[in-house]
Amino acid sequence: MTQTRLPRVRALVLALGFAVAALSPVQARDAANDAATAPVQADIPFEQFTLPNGLRVVVHTDRKAPIVAVNVWYHVGAKNELPGRTGFAHLFEHLMFQSSENHKGEFFTPFELVGATDQNGTTNSDRTNYFQNVPTTALDMALWMESDRMGHFLGAVTQEVLDEQRGVVQNEKRQGENQPYGQVFQRLLKASYPEGHPYSWPVIGSMSDLDAASLEDVQNFFKSWYGPNNAVLVLAGDIDVATAKEKVTRFFGDIPAGPTLAQPAVDPAARTDSTRDEFTDRVPQARVYRAWNIAEYGQADVDRLQLVSQVLGGSRASRLDKRLVHGDKIADRVSAGAWGNQLGGLFFIQVDVKAGVDPDVVEKAIDEEVRRLITEGPSASELEQARTSFKAGFIRGIERIGGFGGKADALAECTVYMGDPGCFRESLATIESATADDLMAAGQRWLSRGDHTIVVTPGERVPTVEDASLAHPDMPEVPAADPKYTTVASDVDRSKGPPVTTEFPDLVFPELKRAELSNGTTLVLAERPGLPVVQMSLQLPGGYVADVGRKLGTASFTMGMLDEGAGKYGALAFGDEAERLGASLGSSASLDGASAYLSALKENLDPSVALFATMLRMPRFDDAEIERVRQGWISSIRQEKARPNSAASRLLPPLLYGKGHPYAIPFSGTGDEASIASLTRDDLLAYHRDFVRPEGSTLIVVGDTTLDEIVPVLEKHLGNWRGQGEAPALPSIDAVALPQSPRVFLVDQPGAIQANIFVGQLAPSTMDEKATEFEIANSVLGGEFSSRLNMNLREDKHWAYGSYSFVQAARGQRPWMAFAAVQIDKTAESMAELQREISQYATGEAPAKAEEVTKIQATEIRSLPGSYETANAVLGAIGGIVRYQRPDDYVVQRKAKIEALTPEIVNTAAATLQPGSLTWVVVGDLSQIEEGVRALGLGEVQVIDADGNPVAGK
Repeated sequence: MTQTRLPRVRALVLALGFAVAALSPVQARDAANDAATAPVQADIPFEQFTLPNGLRVVVHTDRKAPIVAVNVWYHVGAKNELPGRTGFAHLFEHLMFQSSENHKGEFFTPFELVGATDQNGTTNSDRTNYFQNVPTTALDMALWMESDRMGHFLGAVTQEVLDEQRGVVQNEKRQGENQPYGQVFQRLLKASYPEGHPYSWPVIGSMSDLDAASLEDVQNFFKSWYGPNNAVLVLAGDIDVATAKEKVTRFFGDIPAGPTLAQPAVDPAARTDSTRDEFTDRVPQARVYRAWNIAEYGQADVDRLQLVSQVLGGSRASRLDKRLVHGDKIADRVSAGAWGNQLGGLFFIQVDVKAGVDPDVVEKAIDEEVRRLITEGPSASELEQARTSFKAGFIRGIERIGGFGGKADALAECTVYMGDPGCFRESLATIESATADDLMAAGQRWLSRGDHTIVVTPGERVPTVEDASLAHPDMPEVPAADPKYTTVASDVDRSKGPPVTTEFPDLVFPELKRAELSNGTTLVLAERPGLPVVQMSLQLPGGYVADVGRKLGTASFTMGMLDEGAGKYGALAFGDEAERLGASLGSSASLDGASAYLSALKENLDPSVALFATMLRMPRFDDAEIERVRQGWISSIRQEKARPNSAASRLLPPLLYGKGHPYAIPFSGTGDEASIASLTRDDLLAYHRDFVRPEGSTLIVVGDTTLDEIVPVLEKHLGNWRGQGEAPALPSIDAVALPQSPRVFLVDQPGAIQANIFVGQLAPSTMDEKATEFEIANSVLGGEFSSRLNMNLREDKHWAYGSYSFVQAARGQRPWMAFAAVQIDKTAESMAELQREISQYATGEAPAKAEEVTKIQATEIRSLPGSYETANAVLGAIGGIVRYQRPDDYVVQRKAKIEALTPEIVNTAAATLQPGSLTWVVVGDLSQIEEGVRALGLGEVQVIDADGNPVAGK
């Protein structure tokens, strides 16, 4: 995965919010006894050591789950490349997921067999990282694999492998640029930094540079930058430093160090002049971007500007939201953020301009609000509110040991950039002590001049043309290895391959405790002591199916309006109160129901539940707010239609279910422009009366509380809540016969450089007794990275960045879909491959092999202990138990069912797919793809528009 944006896109929460401390190991073990009084430490306890070869190792102990996060950061990113030789760091991110010298095959395969979770890799301007969570018993395997690609890799990089992954990367590049606004960041970087600055080119590189990369170039880049002395390994979770030292030394100690290379000099490239860039694209509305170059990572001003960004545009309570969205009503959405990178950072504002509004008007308002904030500073309440938002983010981030932005990431980032795993402590202290004058001064230093504005307006796509004539200089000679580093002998016999894990931790799912509130609501509690957060989700009937007889989108729109003012709070006041409490509230609809959500800091539980109850019971549905949200909602629908993937996924369900069926709607639930435009306050009141009611609802609570603690709080605020009248019956979900023959629907997207292919059919309900069998059958075909579709179109043909299949949950027949975004000149060929793979699998011509089933079983079963690391994951699992009427021990029963599967059972389930009944939706430039698609003869071909209407003459 390319991280083309810089490490922290929005606010400090993304950099440090997930990087705050867990309780100490002793506190974690004793949390069940004294959670109510244990203080939350805004820290991540760690120990560290360095091997003789220079590998820095950081260890954080967290025993809450039997898993270990393994996170390797190499101090090399796009900034370490040369003009004309860009894209190498990101290309290596891909290459290093292939074979190593002692492991043949995909890097993912051994991890899938042990049930790894949160596995991925990313590249940005400053570093490349690889990470995964593994069961504690599989740690040796993970360390063997990471050490083999660090120390025993180049022999496995052949010209064939290079060509394959170069093709994958180029399709990733096309996929990004094919999106609406997809060219902005490449243009932004080029404009923000002088020619030749290490941040002036995109992380993914240029097509020309990628094409020019030779095998020798790639090998020399690896030899220069990927030695142990240029890496940091973080182990976080069920591990201690003594065990870590023994294991890491054994697996990594014999890897020779590489050269010690200097990093580029810090250069924020502060700008003094205002510049701008305007271009057209096939976008649904104008968008204004404004950016300033700011200080580098580790500087206090970056942290102060994080707070400035929160006050300016980080929430509903921010100044830009209040003025542009709520006040002047000239924008639909606003965001702002500040982040520091190693050489310098960026402060960034993004505004979606309301239809019919001149972008110049929006720009002027941005100017005025920025100038006012950096001249007058924030108010005391704004500053405290911003701090509280960060505190809430810190505490919620305590749970995650790995993955994007987890504790392992924070420790690695600080170690790589600052040489101190605990550098985040200084940032936290800066946030805590920052004054209004500090924020004002930082704003004046960095935001008073030197801005760059990009305005994208609807029109024909103007592609960003790369300089194909750019010279490709010779790669530098590889310097000699640094002689100050030595190696340690190892007894690891790599010829035997990675260690085989034979024992795995048991699945532990929390006991579900029940009660009934006096209003009839069922309460389901899963206790999670230690983290001082309580989360709850009220599961309600209704959902998209309740739109039958109503205007399409009513359910989603109504649920989305619950927090736009309730009781005594207007929309802005409601947002202010939530932020003051550090609470996160929201509500939404889904296909077969709806839900309302609260995440509360335990210290503010009572007032947070009071606000939650007010949202549920007394939404205001003010006409002015309805109109404001309506305009933003319609713009979101247009955004869906403009994005190739969401355009296809809007169209496929109505085609699968047929006109008049309750499920024959875009599964985003947003409705269409006409229906949303006609919604009235009475429509919202009627839906709220019918479906947002305690009768028949279930409140799921997960967190640091007990029944004795939580029931009185809930009774206080919800106990006397009653519904009005009888709840209406929901429409029946009738079965739909599959089509008698395949169908192909084409949607024109002129100028597209990729085609987005979706294919689907209906499958039995989530509640079907054979649902699990079909889910596993789908995984064999396209549910995993190493499944058939992805291995074909990505790894073998390298026509796509990825190709997968999935089945969506539904109480009635559910849609099964496969998809791929492919390079435009391989559209027909890719469809032929998808058809072949699906047909041969479904008919038994290419049945599931025993090893494929075994791999999926291993992935599903062995990942379970790590899958419920967070309260949010537990909340989601219980939500499925409630929604689909499953037993409390469903996760255990499903595990047993998966363990009992055989290839024969899976192949029987695979026959659910009917190749003769498939429905295809393809979004792309028809001038380039239509002839080839028609020539395939897959079925009747029809051209439709983004709303599913036939296009005349087609």
